[in-house]
Amino acid sequence: MSALDTNIEKLAGFLARFQDTGIKNRIAGQDCDGAGGVFQTRSPVDRSVICDVAHGTAQDIDVAAKAAADAFPAWRDMPATQRRKILLNVADAIEARAEEIALCECWDTGQTIRFMSKAALRGAENFRFFADQVVQACDGQHLKSPTLMNVTSRVPIGPVGVITPWNTPFMLSTWKIAPALAAGCTVVHKPAEDSPLTARLLVEIAEEAGLPKGILNTVNGYGPDAGKALCEHPLLKAIAFVGESRTGSEIVKQGADTLKRNHLELGGKNPVIVFGDADLDRALDAVIFMIYSINGERCTSSSRLLIQDTIKDKFEAQLIERVNRIKVGHPLDPATEIGPLVTQKHFDKVASYFDIARQDGATVAAGGETLGDTGFFLRPTLFTNATNDMRIAREEIFGPVLTSIPFSTEDEALRIANDTQYGLTGYVWTNDLTRALRFTDRLEAGMIWVNSENVRHLPTPFGGVKASGMGRDGGDWSFEFYMEQKHIGFATGPHKIMQLGKA
Repeated sequence: MSALDTNIEKLAGFLARFQDTGIKNRIAGQDCDGAGGVFQTRSPVDRSVICDVAHGTAQDIDVAAKAAADAFPAWRDMPATQRRKILLNVADAIEARAEEIALCECWDTGQTIRFMSKAALRGAENFRFFADQVVQACDGQHLKSPTLMNVTSRVPIGPVGVITPWNTPFMLSTWKIAPALAAGCTVVHKPAEDSPLTARLLVEIAEEAGLPKGILNTVNGYGPDAGKALCEHPLLKAIAFVGESRTGSEIVKQGADTLKRNHLELGGKNPVIVFGDADLDRALDAVIFMIYSINGERCTSSSRLLIQDTIKDKFEAQLIERVNRIKVGHPLDPATEIGPLVTQKHFDKVASYFDIARQDGATVAAGGETLGDTGFFLRPTLFTNATNDMRIAREEIFGPVLTSIPFSTEDEALRIANDTQYGLTGYVWTNDLTRALRFTDRLEAGMIWVNSENVRHLPTPFGGVKASGMGRDGGDWSFEFYMEQKHIGFATGPHKIMQLGKA
């Protein structure tokens, strides 16, 4: 039996229970139907129905928010060492079910098993990292003044809402939920309606690992009803969101009346700048990896290649050859490098840029075609002879599509790189250290890698500028979001106090 056949067989066993019972909302440790009935989730591989999913509405969000609020005091007051132990148990349980998580994620999203097997383990890593930060999360500073001993501490903000996207949904859910739980917050999680399977697995795993009921609640549904209600609910003190920039703007508006704190990880049109003095073999590997892995469906993908004109022809020729060799196929086949896009709607959007590129005068140097008539497959695509004013260079396509733009000088490269509404990441390839320092200092992005692909180091800040978001995740920055700073001043001795109203 081939590896593909083995994975299909294992997946069938994992999915059987979902097909029998559907996916329910999970509130206060109980399975709950959705007030809106059910909707169906379909696999992008063959458009088949996976199962029914509870359609949560504002009514369900209200129940979940109250459950999170009721559970908050006990979780907040639990000794940090005990909370740490529970979160470490969750990490261990994720690792034990990593294969199930990965296979379900592939079938639900179209992502390939070669990447999702690692993403499941990244979820465990997220829980383990933040569990180890729990004990010092409340720590503050001693700030002495002439009359006071000033002490700061941090306390969890309260129940929070988490809204996660359909691309690598399990890993991104843990990236938001693990630090919230570590901080002492309780959570109402609304996963993307297009990828609900692994959100259900996460809440099951967490409860089986010892997380008390009501600490993590999951409500499935759509943005205009469940998502909007989550953002507006007065019991929820903050919203952590990963998704597109337009939705992030709506979330800020919806939370304004209740003065919600927001952390928004939004879109990007990220440049990878390759100078003529770079290690071109390594740069080529990184350029291909950062746009064509994970189906190109990630916010940190380097979707604009800025290539110096002295090496443009050689680099693009090698790029075309490599892109044409990328294997598109069944996501459960370990040899597959790109699977189907997540939904018909998204597939149609990405494919529409093939004609847009031609209309604007760019060259479709590789790809530019859809594949088959069953699933949402298309060829990895490269546009050349492009300029930065074209739609393919300005709009977030969010698929395996790269736009190549030439430049002559460092100043021109910087101007093109910064000429975008986004500012999430940037990638710079050069062997000139002085240039690298100078260029990264002026590049408008929240995260920049030099001579590297995106390699996450969990203690470092993750987030963007401009339309790419607000706030930072990672390390202590996550606790800054999920916790409130508190200051207490202790008088260190008698000092003169201005007297009012004394005879």
